[in-house]
Amino acid sequence: MKVTKEVTRIEKSAVKLTATIAKEDVAEGYKKNLATYAKNLQIPGFRKGHVPAAILEQKYGESLKMEVCGDLIDASLNQIFNEEDAKDIRPLPYSQPRLVDDKMPELDTEKDLTYTVVYDIFPKVEVKNFAGIAVKEPQVKIGDEEINNELKAIQDRNAVVIDKKDGEAVEKDNIVTIDYKELADDGSTVAGSEREGFVFTVGTGENIYKIDDEIIGMKKDETKEITKKYAKNDSDPELAGKTKKISVTVKAVKVRNLPELDDDLAQDVSEKFKTLADLKADIASTLETAKNRRIREIKNNSLLEQLVEKNPFELPVSMVQAENASRWNMLAQQFKTTPEQLEKMVTSSGQTKEDMLKQWAGDSEKMLKSRIIVDTLIREKNISVTPEEIDAEYERIAKENNITVDEVKEHYKDPRSKEYLIDDAKENKLYEELYKQVKVEKGDKTAFADLFKN
Repeated sequence: MKVTKEVTRIEKSAVKLTATIAKEDVAEGYKKNLATYAKNLQIPGFRKGHVPAAILEQKYGESLKMEVCGDLIDASLNQIFNEEDAKDIRPLPYSQPRLVDDKMPELDTEKDLTYTVVYDIFPKVEVKNFAGIAVKEPQVKIGDEEINNELKAIQDRNAVVIDKKDGEAVEKDNIVTIDYKELADDGSTVAGSEREGFVFTVGTGENIYKIDDEIIGMKKDETKEITKKYAKNDSDPELAGKTKKISVTVKAVKVRNLPELDDDLAQDVSEKFKTLADLKADIASTLETAKNRRIREIKNNSLLEQLVEKNPFELPVSMVQAENASRWNMLAQQFKTTPEQLEKMVTSSGQTKEDMLKQWAGDSEKMLKSRIIVDTLIREKNISVTPEEIDAEYERIAKENNITVDEVKEHYKDPRSKEYLIDDAKENKLYEELYKQVKVEKGDKTAFADLFKN
């Protein structure tokens, strides 16, 4: 098929493609289509396969031309996009070429057929401006406080919960089971406020009426009426500035018996630990790995944000829509519902779908641009990884996770999983190169816990 084309780039990484199909191919396409109909159609008064072309044209002329026109457009687009020089003008998988004004061109078998389609292509990105980019590296030290916090968490996980003796009072950090209900001014129960068997740890504030302090000193099977006035600026709008009367009955009081911090605890945690010192050393190593991983993530995000800002480009509308649709479907899965039902739930709560996406998934456009910049630079710099480098990655992962190299390889034996590992390795090599082109400065001193807050 003889086809000529003219491509014009338009806004938001879209193109307008005008193609012209030679009249000889138009006539040939119409002739073949007509012959196919003549062979397969059966019209009263004629034997199948013997319907005259003139009769077909008279009866189905317009629909025949529309079908031929559509087939010619599809065939010519496939031919154009398969040409060697078409790499930069191929449509994105989720952006089908559409006719301008959605209008099919008129087909005349004695003339060339010209049509125009628009569609989105992969953004053309030039990452050239590195001027003034400075990445700050948080300064974080792992000390006794961080190790002791982890040991405390291990104690909590290995604690034994036992009932306190009858007659012993509720104290802070006790685990209590209570029945409660809100009372109206006349002493009657506020409908819908009753709750039985509610369990929480005293001092955490993890109860609706925040009555931790008020139940301290109570005993099992004791009932108490609590009147509590809440500040006008209370974080709960249902409580702010109000006075509530609550009836509480303590049904059970338990205490968390923490194990001693000793060699026995270390051995209970894992057979690989012989002493408490072994456990502490492992904690320090694990925290150091987490710290370095998080700092690397913070640095990389800062670098990409600045590259996006200094090297602006537009995203295709269809790319943003596809990304948001994917994120919305993932959100629906997390909420164990359908995308349609999730949208109804969000709307009924006074939010919009867009607000929800930003809240849960962040700025999708910024993330897309960051990914595109990374992919573009990896291609431009021709970054690849060798089998030896992948073996080194296996060893690093094994060391960081205290597992064997064979276990790591088993985890990545699936081709797709291994492809993710290879992509990560390429990105890490890219960042190593980029940090040679930008300034890395010492950032503020940061506590280990604060490192993970954002």
